[in-house]
Amino acid sequence: MDISTSWFRQSTSSSEAWPIDRVLAAKRASGLTVTVVIPARNEAATVGQVVGRILGELVEGAGLVDEVVVMDSDSDDDTARTAAAAGATVHRTVDVVPEAGSFPGKGEALWKSLFVTSGDLLVFLDADLTVWSPQFVVGLLGPLLSQPDTLLVKGHYHRLSPPGSADDEDGGRVTELVARPLLNLLWPGLAGVVQPLAGEWGVRRSLLETLPVPVGYGVELATLIDTFERHGLDALAQVDLGRRGHRNQPVRDLGVMAAELLGVVHRRGALIPGGALSPSLRQYDPVTGWTVRPVPTAERPPAVSEPSYAGRRLEATR
Repeated sequence: MDISTSWFRQSTSSSEAWPIDRVLAAKRASGLTVTVVIPARNEAATVGQVVGRILGELVEGAGLVDEVVVMDSDSDDDTARTAAAAGATVHRTVDVVPEAGSFPGKGEALWKSLFVTSGDLLVFLDADLTVWSPQFVVGLLGPLLSQPDTLLVKGHYHRLSPPGSADDEDGGRVTELVARPLLNLLWPGLAGVVQPLAGEWGVRRSLLETLPVPVGYGVELATLIDTFERHGLDALAQVDLGRRGHRNQPVRDLGVMAAELLGVVHRRGALIPGGALSPSLRQYDPVTGWTVRPVPTAERPPAVSEPSYAGRRLEATR
């Protein structure tokens, strides 16, 4: 039995194995606090119901979650107003740590969330969820609250295909075509991670604040690889969250995402040692011709290396 298969059997559970009463008891025994962070850009159509259900069932109802924070990444719709009306604390990423500047991207939102949240445990949820359950949060917290050596918990799920599609998109296109082959070839110990790019995951602040964070789509892959390399496979767990539906991305956008993942791997010395990757991607359309799109390559340093981090976190806890 190879190491990834052994890990899969030992470290994979179902969210149903973590009933809320059990997880809540573990939280009370641990004394740890929980923050749910929802990065969002132009998600006014869905972010309100994501916030509302978490607040209603897990904050006001069960008392399992202590704060719900939406990180608004330069939205030009009503995302911020909708999230605030639903009860979330909303921060514009451009306004957080302004002295450090700002980048567009999901990873930037997650990195900056460290400066404006107080939870010992962080659970990240995508803002575009359409089929989901607050049990996602409960399940992801289960291993973190019950197993002190677990640092990072990845969600996986049955991904619902778009209406009218004949494709089985359970794994996700970028996962199956880029992320999984890279992990199998370069980090075979991580081959048992079902959905390495899942946007639903839980992490200890004490881990995430020590890791570099790509500003874009590569944040999930980088966090997974860096945790594995620094702390080993036993620091990881994964939870089957059941059925999940969300807004699907156009294929050309997936091309940029794939390029970002290759950049993450390259910056970790596993792709083209000593070489350089282009910060842009040329794409061809038979109607509009060639376009050149930027590929985010920046990575934020570990938050603990920022002089303002300790003070800002102290303010967030008051």
